[in-house]
Amino acid sequence: MIVSDALTYALASTREELHARANVVATGIGLKVSEGVRTNELAIVCSVTEKLPAEALSAGDLVPAQVGGFATDVVATGPIRALRMPTERWRPAQGGISVGHARITAGTLGCIVHRGEELLLLSNNHVFADSNAGVAGDPILQPGPIDGGTDPADRIATLDRFVRIVMTSEESSCALANSAASVLNTIARLSGSSARLQAVSTKTSSNLVDAATARPDDPSIISNEILGIGTISGHASAELGMRVRKSGRTTGLTIGEIEQVDVTVDVTYGTDRTARFTDQVMAGAMSQGGDSGSAVLDLENNIVGLLFAGSAQTTIINRIEHVFAALDIGL
Repeated sequence: MIVSDALTYALASTREELHARANVVATGIGLKVSEGVRTNELAIVCSVTEKLPAEALSAGDLVPAQVGGFATDVVATGPIRALRMPTERWRPAQGGISVGHARITAGTLGCIVHRGEELLLLSNNHVFADSNAGVAGDPILQPGPIDGGTDPADRIATLDRFVRIVMTSEESSCALANSAASVLNTIARLSGSSARLQAVSTKTSSNLVDAATARPDDPSIISNEILGIGTISGHASAELGMRVRKSGRTTGLTIGEIEQVDVTVDVTYGTDRTARFTDQVMAGAMSQGGDSGSAVLDLENNIVGLLFAGSAQTTIINRIEHVFAALDIGL
């Protein structure tokens, strides 16, 4: 289904305002649902953590019925989190199985990619690089630690590269701000107050991908297949209404549909860490925690995205073209 430039512009011009409303965690373009039935009407879809009655919201927090002349729809997804949760040892290792940095629980090995002639493994930053905390050369285990993987017995690769995730609020690196906070905390301590200050840097930058690569210790123990799917035939761009599938560590082989494109979404990474992602793709409930890193393919086995987040009702996917460009990789 073709999305008009006018609809894309209407969303782009109001996105920040919509995200400022209470409970809104994602905005995108999809088909409006009326009385539980999906219609053929394109709409600006606002995903919320919880659907509340109008009387429980202020006028400024209500999602308008129309934006720029286009209908809106509100869907409850719950909070959208990076999918990493607390299976067997696979040799050769292949896409769709448990894997992870030595300090995390477990995620999913996506697929094999290449940078020039070099063979690499693809997954998420939060699976391979411990959400920005990893450094090149860190051990990657299969299975992931929560599934029994240990270093060095189960090490299959080392961290190669990752795209840093910009959080919306992070501890400030400004020396002046940190010094001021330290002085004020000293005064508070001497006065008997238990309150403490922390300098925080508020970021407005958004992200395109949660992605990382790892360099296998021994390429001969790596398979180019994805469990339950087979080999990748090529790559394609995710489109609204496209049927897709993935193989993941937790829910195995699942099939879904691209329900929204041009999605901007706020994803939580543990306590008090949130990152905004733009130009994402949203599918339905085809994943659970631990499926992060799964390669998402169309029904012709073209890879279209990299699964990285979701809720009980939804799945969030990086566009594969952004992943390839950010990590300088290809098939």
